[in-house]
Amino acid sequence: MAVARAPKISVIRRLPLFLLISAVVSVAMWIPAIYALALDDHPTSRSFFYSGLVGLFLVTIVGLATASRQPRRGTLGQLAVLLGSLTVLPLFLAVPVHDALGNTTFLNAYFDMVSAITTTGADLFPDPERLSAPVHLWRALVGWMGGLLMWISAAAILAPLSLGGFEITARGQPGRPVSGVAQSEKVDPRGRLLRVTATLTPVYASLTAVIWVLLLIAGEKGLTAICHAMSVMATSGISPVGGLEGSTAGITGEAILFLFLFFALSRLTFSKDTATTGYSRLDHDPEFRIGLMIVVGVAALLVFRVLAGVAEIGGQVTGLQTLNVIWGMLFTVMSFLTTAGFESAYWNDAQQLSGLGTPGLVLMGLALIGGGVATTAGGVKLLRVYALYLNGARELDRLIHPSSVSGAGGGNRRIQSQGAFIAWVFLMMFALTLALLDVVLAAEGVGFERAMVLSVAVLSTTGPLIELATDLPIRLIDLSAGSKLTMCAGMVIGRLETLAIIALITPALWRD
Repeated sequence: MAVARAPKISVIRRLPLFLLISAVVSVAMWIPAIYALALDDHPTSRSFFYSGLVGLFLVTIVGLATASRQPRRGTLGQLAVLLGSLTVLPLFLAVPVHDALGNTTFLNAYFDMVSAITTTGADLFPDPERLSAPVHLWRALVGWMGGLLMWISAAAILAPLSLGGFEITARGQPGRPVSGVAQSEKVDPRGRLLRVTATLTPVYASLTAVIWVLLLIAGEKGLTAICHAMSVMATSGISPVGGLEGSTAGITGEAILFLFLFFALSRLTFSKDTATTGYSRLDHDPEFRIGLMIVVGVAALLVFRVLAGVAEIGGQVTGLQTLNVIWGMLFTVMSFLTTAGFESAYWNDAQQLSGLGTPGLVLMGLALIGGGVATTAGGVKLLRVYALYLNGARELDRLIHPSSVSGAGGGNRRIQSQGAFIAWVFLMMFALTLALLDVVLAAEGVGFERAMVLSVAVLSTTGPLIELATDLPIRLIDLSAGSKLTMCAGMVIGRLETLAIIALITPALWRD
């Protein structure tokens, strides 16, 4: 009697998703290990090499033990894996960092890895020279992988569940599949995930390589070039030299980074897989257009502020200085809107020229707005801002013409009503989370003003804001253990967003 053979299943499909991510991270640890070996830094090389080896061993053992299990939770289960990747996986990522440094606590190493994988880029160690070159590379690499994880998750996990900003244009409720996409993939929950990964990973890696090469041509050092290239694509703001002031590429390097920051304004700059109906062209995309308006408008206001400050103290500005001020404001505004947090080398020059302090509230506002949906940028997201703008404009129009009918298209009419309502709900939950974090941090002795800056920085995943939003930078390493754990929770919530967290803890969605 012939026995029917089961269809062949690849090792990748058979391996649980969390173990697959862990395996990739374990192999990635050998990159800084090889770099440290080339620098004759054998203790650091051993830390990363043995950590990666142990990780692969554990993945193999657990993978063999769970090879016969099939995931049954579909896309919502993948969302839970994403949460685990942002909270549990940094425990493993911190092992080689803690061992390589040798003079810091494991909590500090864990905080640093949570900051990196959530693309927050909060600098726990203010002195770049305290970290070796391989550790700097690892921090940037973890941030880069975190950005890739969010790129993939947005299209493969958040979009089918109408989360992450997609709830504004989707016709279903947040946390529930709009169509039969997510339901049909319960049998093979990794089908869409693997397709999106195969599509976006080469694009992400290629763009990073292009930035790296261009920075090298511009005169940047090798380590700084690759770290800045990965940080721009991931909008993490991680730098091995303390920011662009330590860069050797000058304004040419800033122009290169500025150009590639546009990929964080709209998903249409790199993919049409998640494009909404009617917005398949970049010049018609409301996120891209409103992002450009914010960059130009806020930069113009800041330039006027600097020139007014110079006039008030009786100073004079040359034509070249004016151009430098304009560029410094444009670059910094774009950087903070996309939550990368890089500061132009001409930013401090403008402040010293005018005698004015850092416009911390402006930078915090830009970080709170954030970039585009399905990008590596954090914040509230430009699409939600656009939905609230449409609704506000429509309400003002109804005050003047109560019986008028909206002239917006079908897609915009839905965004005006249901989309704006969901955006307002998200904004309220975001504000409540911000207030809760502020209260908790202030109760732990941080101080109200500093607690507000820290809360905005972690929820918008804009770590460099901590150093620039106040006159005196906040030393994260001096915070208490409770404050650091609170900030870790805030970074995860800011990266995954509150609607996704609510979806994970809603029993009704798991029963569907």
